[in-house]
Formats: sequence, C-alpha cells, structure tokens
Amino acid sequence: MHPSSSRTVAAEPSETQRRNVGLIQMNCRLGDRAANLAKAERHLQRLAGRTGLACLPEMFDLGYDLPTLGPSIFDLAEVVPGPTTERLGTFARRFDLAIVAGVTERDSNVTGLLFDSTVIIGRDGALHSRYRKSHLYPDEHRVFRPGHALPVVEVDGLRLGVAICFELAFPPIFSTLARRGAQLVLNPSAVPTGYGHLQDVRTRARAQDNQIFVAAVNHVGREGDVSYCGGTQLADPRGDLLAKATDHEEEVLVVDLPLERIDEQRRQEPVFRGMRSELYES
Repeated sequence: MHPSSSRTVAAEPSETQRRNVGLIQMNCRLGDRAANLAKAERHLQRLAGRTGLACLPEMFDLGYDLPTLGPSIFDLAEVVPGPTTERLGTFARRFDLAIVAGVTERDSNVTGLLFDSTVIIGRDGALHSRYRKSHLYPDEHRVFRPGHALPVVEVDGLRLGVAICFELAFPPIFSTLARRGAQLVLNPSAVPTGYGHLQDVRTRARAQDNQIFVAAVNHVGREGDVSYCGGTQLADPRGDLLAKATDHEEEVLVVDLPLERIDEQRRQEPVFRGMRSELYES
C-alpha cells in the first residue's frame, strides 16, 4: 500500500448503526511541533466529509522518544488550552471533525510539572475535555505526573473514554469507563517495535471484556532512537478486529462502528449484570 494510504472499512449493513471513526497512524518528527501539526492537518483534511471524529496518536505534537527529547521536553511542552489546542480547533472547524489528540502538557502554574495528556476538541473547535494519563509506564515517572480522573465525554452523540498506550494493560480502566457509559475507548499510543503482540491481544481483550469498541492509534516508523510498530486497529464488542493498519507506513483508517453490537453482546452474555465490584477491591 502506498505511504500515507487511506482505507475505509465498512461493517455489515445495519439500519441502527451510523457512526464511524477516523484513526490516524503517523510518523512524527521528534521535537518539531510545527512539522507534526502540518502533517496532522494533511491527514485530517483527508478525513473531511468521511467521518465526524478523528484520533491522533499519543504525544503526536512532539513524538514520544523521551530519552532523546531529554530536558528539552520541559521547554517544548505547552499549556492546555494553548497554541496547539487552538490550532487543532481551527482544523476541527475547517474539516467539520471532532479531534482526539495526544499532547505534551505543561502545568500552567507549577514549573516543571508535565502530563501525558489527550485533548478532545469538538467540531465547533472548542476544547471539550482533557484526559491526563493516570497509569504511567515506569520510565515516564521521571518526566510526568499522573492524572486522577477517568472521564467519559459525549462527542457528537457518541460516548467516548480515553486510555493512553500502557493503560491498555489495565482492565479496570476499561471496565470503569464502560460502566460510566463509554461506547468507544480510544487508546492513543506509542508502542515500539517488539511490543505489537501486546497491542494486538489487549485491544481485542479490552473490547470483548467490556463489550465495547476499542481503538489503538499508534505511531509508526523511526523517531529518534525508537522504531514504532504501527498496527493501529479497532476491535468490536465481540473482540473481532474490524480494521488494522500496516506495521511500516503511515495510514488513515475510517472504520464503521456497528453500535448495536454492544446491546447484542450484553444481552447474550450479561457481564455487567453479574459484576461484583465490591469484591474486587484489595
């Protein structure tokens, strides 16, 4: 497939489904926000008129290779709202898209306090929500502080949750979001080569466990000293894979969400009816 290719993946015809999502797998230029925003703009433009919701990877603004970014990340990070969210808001209005994007956030009050965050921009260009990664990968503790909330946000009639990269390994995040009404959990990621099998297994497992849609949206190619495995994908409430990108090039997917499958699976196997949350606490 040609670099920066684009595919639309349609589910079986249904009278009740009429939602889809655009997933942008991209290669980022490390530490170059201007170049990454320009590339994101080109990918988002290709989604205009094809979907009302698009997702970019974790820290798409700077790239994710933390050791190579080094101390510069503290100078490069931006406040939210700030210039990057304003630019994303411009894209949202121009292309009539809600945008979910991973950004490197600097606290507006405390110097040196950073968060690995995801912002949700509405079609109107307004910042609707922000999620700060709450379960940090071990190496991230040297750079970021964890967030303390698991929000579910309604965007254009679709209830969204967010879990960032490593958080795909934590089933309770997804069960909590599902119990709060999430139909789709987006997982902006920076999964390196050699770890793609975890992304594959966990995306499908978290979707089937909670009878929701789960989409992992990854970097691809080499950034700094790290190569990323791509494999952006979306699994449905049965745990079936509806779409998957390549492991070696940028790609834009548009994937239908047959929302009726949530109810179908929960009627067939009423997992949440039998859940005993009070027994699971330590």
